[in-house]
Amino acid sequence: MAEEVSSFSDFPEDVQLCILSFLSPAEIANFALTSKRFSPLCRDDSKLWHSLCDRRWGSKTQIHKWGDGKISYRLLHRTLSRWDHLIGFWRRCGQSRQRHISPPSLLFFEWGPSFVSGSRVSPASSRDSSSPSSSYGVSKAPFLFMTLGPDGQVVNYINPDGQDGKEDVDLIGVSVDFIGDTHFSVEENLSFAPARSGSGSGSPNSKVEEGEDTAAVESGSPGSLPGTSELYQYYANKTSPGAVRKQRRKDKERLGKRRWETEHFLKIMDSSPTPNRPLQGLWKGICDDMRLEFYLVAYDGAGISCRRVGDLAERFSSSMPVFWTSNPTFVESPFSAEEVSLYDGRAHIRPPEPASDLQLKCPSLDEEVVSRIMYINSSYDLVIPNLAETSAHPWRVEGRIWQYSDGTFGFGFLRDNFIVDLKHVAQDGHLLDTMMLGND
Repeated sequence: MAEEVSSFSDFPEDVQLCILSFLSPAEIANFALTSKRFSPLCRDDSKLWHSLCDRRWGSKTQIHKWGDGKISYRLLHRTLSRWDHLIGFWRRCGQSRQRHISPPSLLFFEWGPSFVSGSRVSPASSRDSSSPSSSYGVSKAPFLFMTLGPDGQVVNYINPDGQDGKEDVDLIGVSVDFIGDTHFSVEENLSFAPARSGSGSGSPNSKVEEGEDTAAVESGSPGSLPGTSELYQYYANKTSPGAVRKQRRKDKERLGKRRWETEHFLKIMDSSPTPNRPLQGLWKGICDDMRLEFYLVAYDGAGISCRRVGDLAERFSSSMPVFWTSNPTFVESPFSAEEVSLYDGRAHIRPPEPASDLQLKCPSLDEEVVSRIMYINSSYDLVIPNLAETSAHPWRVEGRIWQYSDGTFGFGFLRDNFIVDLKHVAQDGHLLDTMMLGND
């Protein structure tokens, strides 16, 4: 006897909703077209679309708090799907045109209870208040805030000075324009009327309707089309020179009120290590001048490169190269006596203690628990002007990478007697050794 086959319609509604919650919105839309019976089920906002949002973002943000709980989950799913690409590290690109504001060089986006926030990230300096005892501390200051209003309005604004917890915070309303998944721009929205800090509201940048694409709604950077009324006014006034001059004068006055020039940001891809690429990602380490710096290590078809991520206003800092190696193969333990001697004869650069300005500790291979070693076969001294003095000597470009058992690593060149240890900047979606700025 053949086994009886159950169809989808035979399942209880809660089972049907559970199955549909694993589908993408496009797949749900296609399924709704198969039968009039299933169409209402696919439009069920409080059940199906709530399940879709909760499954994907329930552990990261409180989905019932978005828009004060008054917006549809279908709209919320569409918006968060777009904003999900923001989570992680971003770098400003191009030369800044800001006059009175210092734009951030490095941003870190994370989920809030009912918003997405982008924070300025920089090495903590000695003048930062409440600095942690470790000089591996990272400063974090508020910059970009993105949320939805109760009417489905997209509300975006920046905190230009990074100040928080004050009643007189000067917020600037902005439009965020996504250019693919790895590039966005921030442009001032002159129609924005900021509310006081902590209210979480303001005049909307735009209103998102159920059928609209949030990518189009959040546009507004140079090159985007004006609104329909602006287009009509433009073409209607083309035959009136006086009206054109009047409009140009208004545009000039409007642009003169700008406090924020458009800035572009690019996502730092592969900002975390993986089992196959253990050195990959964004790291932090103490340099030989005892300053904390960020380093970006990337794998490519030619090998592994390490670049310093600094202030874009400084020369070479946007992509300051440190080392590269064409042979990304580790030497496993046990190590030769020569390698043990090479490591034991070097000192780690340590964060300064109150009692001294420099801490150099000579470790042993066992103390640091070095698990693997990789050879560095070239230094970028050869390609940076005025740094290559004796490039003919191989030992001046050769070095080592020592990976420790906790997943971090250190590097050093044979020409030097020290090791620069690199530690994680973020882990499990959170910044490490973080101190907030502007809360006093």
